[in-house]
Amino acid sequence: MRLSLQYGRDGLEIDVPSNRVTVVEPIFVPGIPDEAAGFKAAVTKPIGSKPLAEIIQAHERVAIVIPDHTRPLPRERLLPWLFAALPHVPAGNFVIINGTGSHRPNTEPELRLMVGDAVVDRYRIINHDAFDPATLTPVGRTVDGRPVSLNRAYVEADRRIVMGFIEPHFMAGFSGGYKGIFPAVADIDAIKHYHRAQVIGDPLSTWGVLENNPTQAQIRANGSLVPVDFCINVTQNRRREITGFFCGDVLAAHAEGCAFAKRTAMVACPQAFPIVVTTNGGFPLDQNLYQTVKGMSAAAQIVAPGGLILAAAECSDGFPEHGNFKKFVFSHASADAMLATINHAPVPILDQWQVQLFALILQRARVGVYSRLAPEDVRRAHLEPVADLAKRLAEEIRTLGDVPIAVLPEGPMTIPYLER
Repeated sequence: MRLSLQYGRDGLEIDVPSNRVTVVEPIFVPGIPDEAAGFKAAVTKPIGSKPLAEIIQAHERVAIVIPDHTRPLPRERLLPWLFAALPHVPAGNFVIINGTGSHRPNTEPELRLMVGDAVVDRYRIINHDAFDPATLTPVGRTVDGRPVSLNRAYVEADRRIVMGFIEPHFMAGFSGGYKGIFPAVADIDAIKHYHRAQVIGDPLSTWGVLENNPTQAQIRANGSLVPVDFCINVTQNRRREITGFFCGDVLAAHAEGCAFAKRTAMVACPQAFPIVVTTNGGFPLDQNLYQTVKGMSAAAQIVAPGGLILAAAECSDGFPEHGNFKKFVFSHASADAMLATINHAPVPILDQWQVQLFALILQRARVGVYSRLAPEDVRRAHLEPVADLAKRLAEEIRTLGDVPIAVLPEGPMTIPYLER
């Protein structure tokens, strides 16, 4: 069977040497024929909110938070539509904040690719820096009494708009909503506490779950410490076409968007699979191994214990080199050792949340990676480097026999689950 996988910018064609293949992917939803008109309608008649143009006055300073380069939001289309919807507000009144969370800042070429030259040349854009107290302002405390600071430019604005892309999320249930604020523009201590081991390890901190999800609960509590005036969320199909606008009140718009995504992205599987092939949804989602844990996690939902996960992710940005993920994984001899460090750490360690989920996957299954990473680095990360996906599949089939295989061409854009 010949299949197309989302990989990097160009995709990847593979021949799966088996007839027992189950393709697990979202229901395809066609894109909105006139996206600009759809946006205008969504902000004119929003969900649970007054129209956007009535909320923001001409003299007010407006902060717009966008996700960073690891998220596939069509910012280059949304931002011009947004400015066109607010013609009474001067360009100098806007600040666009790149919500990096604990990720690295984006370079000017990356920002130009993300939002377009016209936006970069006309509007003020800043990278959030979770590590620089001078750029942060205290805004309150978590429900357990810990201080939270947010980006100063965001806090000092008169009005605040958050943009986001709703997709399945392996900790928060779904992305979007208040997640565009917290942890996107929060301080590093609050981000680390939010990702503490007992929360990430909670069985309700998982794909497709919003109710009683402790990760989502923190997102909403901390993200709402400063009022958000308007939410602009979208859903997209595999062609990166917009399939829905969910705009207005943060909670109301997010709830509708998540319900829509859940109907199209959750896929029941009747059995566990000895072999699961996955991706991380292609560029920009598969730029590094850190993000690719999401695609591995999607596959882990349906892989048989001790089975093989084969992940195709370009990883053009490495592990990445910034942060603590690579160092943490390289410095431990096994998944058990990683989890022991995490569970006994007196305070959360930067990036331990991704390492924790990564280690839990490694405890369940063997994992091979087809990528641009150096093979020796892949091995040091306790993974198997794969030079040829079809050949590796054929080897596994010769070993196991004619076993069923699952393929997730869009990786974490799908939430597979086992029927009980």
